Amino acid sequence: MPRHTRGNRAPSSHRRGPNHRRVRLIALASVAAAAVALPLAWAAAGQVVDAGRAAVGADREAVRPSSPAPKDGAVRPSPRGDAKAPSAEPSGTSLLLDLGLSTAVRCGPELTSPEGIEAQTCVLTQGEETWARTYFRNATGGALDSVLSLMGPGGRTLQMRCVVGAEDEPGTCETPRERTRGGSDAYTAVTEFAERAGRGALLLRSASNSEPGNSGESSGR
Repeated sequence: MPRHTRGNRAPSSHRRGPNHRRVRLIALASVAAAAVALPLAWAAAGQVVDAGRAAVGADREAVRPSSPAPKDGAVRPSPRGDAKAPSAEPSGTSLLLDLGLSTAVRCGPELTSPEGIEAQTCVLTQGEETWARTYFRNATGGALDSVLSLMGPGGRTLQMRCVVGAEDEPGTCETPRERTRGGSDAYTAVTEFAERAGRGALLLRSASNSEPGNSGESSGR
């Protein structure tokens, strides 16, 4: 009888062997899967962080301060599309305007010549800076020479040569800004438009303090 008992137990332990191996294999497979999944999760998290940083960088690049007003006399289209309607802001709006500093604008009348050049000239003062600007439209059919002058206290004069094309489009030209000496009323701006190539025919003179009809080369509206 004892022999039969031991003989019956041996097959039972033999049957349990494969089950133990199967459990061990499943455990090893789970550990391996976890080891693979963990680096993948970190990599995915890293991609999300990098994408977020890239998005923030793009937003910062998109928000840029506006460029300062041009000081090279280059012509830019009027922001309102009508050269006869001067704006209180420079064509290249500066950060100072965004901070809320007011701009004092003093303009002469709108003038037009029989040849088709229209202009209005202004003196602008913002904070401690003063400069001149002219608004114009050239409908003469040809390019013109133009000089914008800012005359200040003590006989000081600042001039800017303006480019006036033949496109019959509104344009502006302005002098560099200078530190205000005295009050803004002490400044006067004058713009002269003439034919090109030294022919010298003065077509229009526009001033910040002129009255309509004062110039023989222009007529007021």
